[in-house]
Amino acid sequence: MTGEASAAAANSGTTAVRDGYAIDSAALDGWMREHVAGYAGPLAIEQFRGGQSNPTYKLVTPGRSYVLRKQPPGVLLKGAHAVDREARVLTGLARADFPVARVHGLCIDPNVIGTIFYVMDMVEGRIFWDAAIPEVSDSERGALFDAMNATIAQLHSIDPAAVGLGDYGRPGNYFARQIGRWSQQYLEDTDAGRDPHLDKLIAWLPDHIPPGDESAIVHGDFRIDNMIFAADEPKVIAVLDWELSTLGHPGADFAYHAMMYRMPPHIVAGLGGTDPATLGVPDEAAYVASYCARRGIDGLPGYDFYVAFNFFRLAAIFHGIRGRVARGTAASAQARSRVEMLPELARLAWEQAVRAGAS
Repeated sequence: MTGEASAAAANSGTTAVRDGYAIDSAALDGWMREHVAGYAGPLAIEQFRGGQSNPTYKLVTPGRSYVLRKQPPGVLLKGAHAVDREARVLTGLARADFPVARVHGLCIDPNVIGTIFYVMDMVEGRIFWDAAIPEVSDSERGALFDAMNATIAQLHSIDPAAVGLGDYGRPGNYFARQIGRWSQQYLEDTDAGRDPHLDKLIAWLPDHIPPGDESAIVHGDFRIDNMIFAADEPKVIAVLDWELSTLGHPGADFAYHAMMYRMPPHIVAGLGGTDPATLGVPDEAAYVASYCARRGIDGLPGYDFYVAFNFFRLAAIFHGIRGRVARGTAASAQARSRVEMLPELARLAWEQAVRAGAS
């Protein structure tokens, strides 16, 4: 099974609610009747296979379905699993006609079902797990890539203050803060060990941040499998998983998305090693140019640095998974496969830094 097929199998569809994640359906039904316009039971609850960080449920009624996102049970790290922030950014972006699911209500009272949660529309459409999108024609594949490009450009063109998100994050010094955060996490996780390429990146990145400190609403994990496309046309109808969203550098957010051009598909959804022309999609340079044209900017002179930073960030995340595996708190097959990929990912991260001028 390929990495994409494995991811699709692990994250697609719903299942019975897993042990330890049960919801009091009567309490939720009562809250829905009071806070969700047009709601009518009876209510059935299923759990999506994905959404492990913040458990995600499908709420089924005779008339329609909804999605519920909640914090996980147990003691939480400060600031983690902030589903209230997710609800806030979705509500703000909807004001700008950005493609997100409509939020029906946020419950900040943990006594209702045990944690805070929010309820939004169930958006029906297509999710693609493979960046090469093998299940469509070349012409549609190119149009799907153009739709993704237009969507992230639209996101970065929204004025945060105009949609009530002016204080959604700390503007400025985005790269310095992010590099410091991930470097500290890497250095403190002694159970995960050290990697020579990550050591070099930690030394090189802080001293080579490009000039310019633009700020915009950033998604933080803008990948093809975090988008729902219309069933009958190449159009993004909802962007999912806003857990990492904040105010940040739009170039970094775009480079994380465009990283798919340099990312081997067996690590995460990517096109690395593939000739885009054979797929009917623009090459990396053309994709960057389209984004810049849509945003009305001349270019991204720091682009190679942005890509190197994002490879480093992803490698640091995998390094954290290795630490959790070593401590016995992340024993899933998917976690272990991430650990196996870490040396290759760290090497690729350093190669991006070399492209950006490191030696």
